[in-house]
Amino acid sequence: MAVALGGLVSLPGWANNWNQATLPSGTSLLAPRADALLAEVVETIIPATNTPGAKALGVHTFIQKIVTDCMEPSAQETLTKGLTAVEALARKNDSQSFASLDASQRTALLKTMSQSTEPDQKEFFSLVKGLTIRGYMSSEYVMNNIVHYEMVPGRYHGCVPVVAKNTTSKNQQNK
Repeated sequence: MAVALGGLVSLPGWANNWNQATLPSGTSLLAPRADALLAEVVETIIPATNTPGAKALGVHTFIQKIVTDCMEPSAQETLTKGLTAVEALARKNDSQSFASLDASQRTALLKTMSQSTEPDQKEFFSLVKGLTIRGYMSSEYVMNNIVHYEMVPGRYHGCVPVVAKNTTSKNQQNK
C-alpha cells in the first residue's frame, strides 16, 4: 500500500514535460564541438520563427540524453559518425564548416544526406530528425505555450452561478 501511494505521489514528476534544467547532467556523449554541431543541425530542422527554434529549447541536449540512456550503442555510433559526415560534407561541398553555411546551404546538405545512397547518412538523418521533432514537441515551452497541455483535464467548478432558462416548451405555449 505504501509503495502504491509513493508511486501516485511521484507520478506527476514522471509525467511532466522536460526542459534543460530537468535533464540530469552527467558525462556527455559528444565533445563540445560535436555538441555545437548537433545544435546547428537541429536548428536547421526546426528553425526559430515567431517561436523558439530547436536549438534555443535545448533539443540537442535532449537528443544526446535519449541516445546515451535509451538506445543501443549502435545508435550512439550512428550519431557520432553522422556528425562527422555532416562536417565532412560541408567542407567538401562548400569549403567551410556546417555552422558557417547559410540556412539554404544547410537545408540542401541535410536533404542530400536524407536522400543519400549511403545507409549511414540516411540512418543518421532519420535518427536526428525523429528525435528533434519528438524533443521539440514534448518540450516544456511547446507543451505549455503552443499545445496548452493539461496533465489532468476537466476542472470542477463548485461555485458557479446558475442562470435559469425559460423551461416552457413550445407545446405548452401553444395550448
